[in-house]
Amino acid sequence: MLTPRQELLLAKVIDGFAATGQPVGSKALAADPDVSAGPSTVRNELAVLEELGLLAHPHTSAGRAPTDAGYRYYVDQLLHARGSTALAPAGPGMTLTLARSEVDEAMRLTSETLSQVTDLLAIVSAPPINTTTIRHIEVLVLQPQVLMVVIITSTGGVSKRLFTFERPVDTGLIDWAASYLNEALVGKGLGARTLRSKLTDPRLPVTERTFLEGLAPAFTELAETAGDSLYVEGTARLLGEHRFQDVSQLNALLDMLERRVSLLAVLSAALDQRDLYVRIGGENEAPALQGLSMVAANYGLPLRNLGTVSVIGPTRMDYGTAIGAVRTAALQLSRFVEDVYDAD
Repeated sequence: MLTPRQELLLAKVIDGFAATGQPVGSKALAADPDVSAGPSTVRNELAVLEELGLLAHPHTSAGRAPTDAGYRYYVDQLLHARGSTALAPAGPGMTLTLARSEVDEAMRLTSETLSQVTDLLAIVSAPPINTTTIRHIEVLVLQPQVLMVVIITSTGGVSKRLFTFERPVDTGLIDWAASYLNEALVGKGLGARTLRSKLTDPRLPVTERTFLEGLAPAFTELAETAGDSLYVEGTARLLGEHRFQDVSQLNALLDMLERRVSLLAVLSAALDQRDLYVRIGGENEAPALQGLSMVAANYGLPLRNLGTVSVIGPTRMDYGTAIGAVRTAALQLSRFVEDVYDAD
């Protein structure tokens, strides 16, 4: 554990480095009204913090900059000690106007608002497909030979699929199909194996079964394409904020954002956490993130996490603001999805 003065100096270095991106010198620290020690004492304390691995001395004539270990001490020990304001929920700018819109729109709005509030890259992972069920089905006649199947899911998502037949379709068959599909499939998960069996039930008359098999792609292809989704905002902010010294690291990050699979793997680790998930610099297992920091929190139902809200940015990010905004966004998103899922 550090002494109160060492903790104060570490926090001041982190604050100063976050504000300017430049190492903080002992003279500047000694001139701070919150620091009661003189320049020589400050230099000695900075040397101790450097020996402990919490600060680094980038250049012989420059001041000190925080290390990953310094940021970790700051997040774990100092944010709470500095009072509730550092970790307070975000202000009015973080209020999400979600109303009863679709969950997809809620994910997009959350990532957009979170990026604006924190000035960082914001990522929200959508609920996995196995949590989504069918709420309602419509089979509509657009023309005598053209039908549209509309599927409304438990998350508020709407899927539409057109089907064209060689001959006009009997309206009685259409009405029967709509009734059967709602009775057999409402409440079933999009990824459920029973979905296809209901569409190809051998006990059905041949005409009805053949007709349903023709409509089956509206359901089976929806399940195949509705995989885990990510909503990402603020990529330009991240690239503009962080000066990448290593071009290969920049390429790795852009590749991760483009392919999404490895990013989903990172977020899945956060999904298993009960509390806030903070990884600083080298603590990140993914090479593309080892020069950055991630703050994440889960949202979902009382007994089940459905997705993750996170921000990614330089290690010199404002951790207090990032943590407060992520927690607020996760809480509001949890309240929203609880309302949506309860509506079923």
